[in-house]
Amino acid sequence: QVQLVESGGGLVQAGGSLRLSCAASGRTSSSYAMGWFRQAPGKDREFVTAISRSGGSTYYADSVKGRFTISRDNAKNTVYLQMNSLEPEDTAVYYCAAALSGAQAMGSMRRIDYWGKGTLVTVSS
Repeated sequence: QVQLVESGGGLVQAGGSLRLSCAASGRTSSSYAMGWFRQAPGKDREFVTAISRSGGSTYYADSVKGRFTISRDNAKNTVYLQMNSLEPEDTAVYYCAAALSGAQAMGSMRRIDYWGKGTLVTVSS
């Protein structure tokens, strides 16, 4: 079992920045690729970014490339999402996810083994 707890959400103005954190617990949490999804009001949950177990490979949705950066600290069992140049369209609940199948496969929600409960990010215009 892996438990995921997100933090760092909040209200920010367009053009601003936020850093989300996801703390993972469970003795094998470092064995999982990690990622972030988001769900805007009235929309489906969508892939945002993923990072491999070692942190050596990262993947991003086109909508966030160049603005968001994922990283992980396996010693702290924590994954981070640095979000810069935020836009109102980034408003959503952001969910942390863990997958044994690897970061490249995380674009499909069917490959996700564990989910966090989410943290709300609101970007005002």
